Amino acid sequence: MNYLKKVVMLMFCVCCSSLIQAQVHPNIMLSQQNLPAVRSGVNSYPLLKSSYLEVKQEADNALKNPISVPVPKDGGGGFTHEQHKRNYQYILACGTAYAITQDARYAAYVKNILLAYAAQYEKWPVHPKRENSNPPGKMFWQILNDCVWQVNAIQGYDMAYNGIPAADRKTIEEHLFIPIVKYITEDSKETFDRIHNHGTWAVAAVGLTGYVLNKPEYVQMALKGSDKSGNTGFMKQIDELFSPDGYYTEGFYYQRYALLPFMIFAKAISRYQPQVQIFKYRNGLLAKAVNIALQGTYSNGAFFPVNDAMKDKTFESSELISAVDIAYADISSDKGFLDVAVRQKKVIVSDAGLKVAKDIAAGLTQPFSYKPMWMSDGKNGDEGGIGILRYGAGKKQQCLVLKAAAQGMGHGHFDRLNILYYDNGGEVFPDYGAARFINIETKGGGGYLPENTSWAKQTVAHNTLVVDETSDFKANVKEASKYHPELVYFSNTAAIQVVSAKENNAYPGVQMVRTSALIKVAELQKPLLVDVVTAASATSHQYDLPFWYLGNIIDASFKIEAVKDNLKALGSNYGYQHLWLNSQNNIPQASGYITVMQGQSFYTTSFAGSSPFSVKLVSIGANDPQMNLLEGKAFMLSQARANNQTFVSVTENHGNVDPIAETTSGAKSSVSGLSVISPDQNKTIFSFKVKEKPYTITINYHDKSNFIQIN
Repeated sequence: MNYLKKVVMLMFCVCCSSLIQAQVHPNIMLSQQNLPAVRSGVNSYPLLKSSYLEVKQEADNALKNPISVPVPKDGGGGFTHEQHKRNYQYILACGTAYAITQDARYAAYVKNILLAYAAQYEKWPVHPKRENSNPPGKMFWQILNDCVWQVNAIQGYDMAYNGIPAADRKTIEEHLFIPIVKYITEDSKETFDRIHNHGTWAVAAVGLTGYVLNKPEYVQMALKGSDKSGNTGFMKQIDELFSPDGYYTEGFYYQRYALLPFMIFAKAISRYQPQVQIFKYRNGLLAKAVNIALQGTYSNGAFFPVNDAMKDKTFESSELISAVDIAYADISSDKGFLDVAVRQKKVIVSDAGLKVAKDIAAGLTQPFSYKPMWMSDGKNGDEGGIGILRYGAGKKQQCLVLKAAAQGMGHGHFDRLNILYYDNGGEVFPDYGAARFINIETKGGGGYLPENTSWAKQTVAHNTLVVDETSDFKANVKEASKYHPELVYFSNTAAIQVVSAKENNAYPGVQMVRTSALIKVAELQKPLLVDVVTAASATSHQYDLPFWYLGNIIDASFKIEAVKDNLKALGSNYGYQHLWLNSQNNIPQASGYITVMQGQSFYTTSFAGSSPFSVKLVSIGANDPQMNLLEGKAFMLSQARANNQTFVSVTENHGNVDPIAETTSGAKSSVSGLSVISPDQNKTIFSFKVKEKPYTITINYHDKSNFIQIN
């Protein structure tokens, strides 16, 4: 533990016995001291005003509807689940509206709904339904959701506190909040002490409750674990779950989700114990984490869907709104955060939201800087990472993501050295993400579907190399968690961006290296995506490299002989059982191309191998009796039997289609003649032409001073 960490922990030990210097309310996101300024700001600054009016509208809707606190019985998306979720949103909205307006009706709503919960909560058994992999709550099917409820409800209570009679506060605290804390810390001790996003929500729920109720022991447990040893708890989670760069080990989707409790609890710590300087902990790690979460999005705001990710989440989600506001107001003066706030179209009605809206109104906004980068994984930054290459801005931005990170705990997928490719405002080579219809009760109760395990997590579901039709580590999380890929090389220059990583443990005896680059050439307006995958083994294997694509194949260098009837699954396990084999085409010359029309442009992927191979055209849908799988198509470069194999591909965006004018231009690729000259494991050499101009590229895997040469 470094010096700063020791000082922080010592301050917690000294200060927690008298942690509330002056018991005032509100004092988490809104502070009593800044309330006059926020009240003025909701009338002065457009973004804060519109955000407040939205909150007030929700609060007014709450007042119009009768209070409903049903006995919990439904899984995710069911009536009782959605009602309890709606209730915490109403509590938070009415608490905020009361703090701003001092209208007693809002405080009365918070009081009455919390009294309704207090009258029932202790009588409720453990939830009758439970999500298979996680402990149940009492309100919801998993304890995670109970913790989310408490994080929100305690904030609403804090803001309405002064409008609730003392006798009612006593009832609410003794028969609702204290029993909830007991359930989280004792009945769900395993989750509370878990180093995981579920644990983060749990400690935030308990810690925030401790501050608001003036219970130092709750804060101590939240910070240092149920036994107060420091081996678990909030501080340990900051240490263990983030790399020094700020990357969260479960991936960007869960980084977004976990940042809310991290940032709100840290904000409360800074309020009640400012001498701790929590926002400086681990060299200002929480600010880095917010920036990395934003860097983990494409220019349209969508998160790169690595691991168990729902692909429709963007940085407009409520968690990132709170995180960005707090990061800007309390940690960083990065004016690029203001640009993100403008694009989010909302701020939290709080001290932080006031500062963001005020500075936006003052014209201080600067464009958020998306940067090519290598972001390390692992608490010490030595467990692989994520490489992101970017050229251009806005909808024209090209972006390549190479996932060479650690397993990502239970939410991790078996996709070592996977790539995702974006251009023209969306996905070109997409990732499937998670197999789940979140909170749609009729689809697996709203939780992860069986196909998340049988398909989405399996290696073949991703744009990466599969060996012997088997997933990395045979899809064993415990085994995969022992190892991680390693960075070989990263460089970012005006003419070329390149990232290279290796994986030596996913398949016994097989060494894999993947090198991806965005390369500018004089003949083309946009860079080429160049991708080189090598595998080396002392024994023979089958090597499959799928490229999942969107759009339609409109041209190929070979005649596609599609299966006309009697489709068969490509395999029997590790995701292959979910693939229809639509066509298998031999490429005896060891090179070829496929052109896909996507939107109003074309993408041609020229490919070549170190020896002849076949191209399999596959689609998702086999062995799917409940119709749970989403549509998807891939072309798969497949070497049936070889010790060593190199696949090289060059992808060009070209041409334009105008469906209204019915015109097409540039439908033919400018790239031709791709061939592998030398597939040596120390050096890969390949050549191609762009508009007949020859290019030869050499990759020197063991020479970082001269890693890539273009002639």
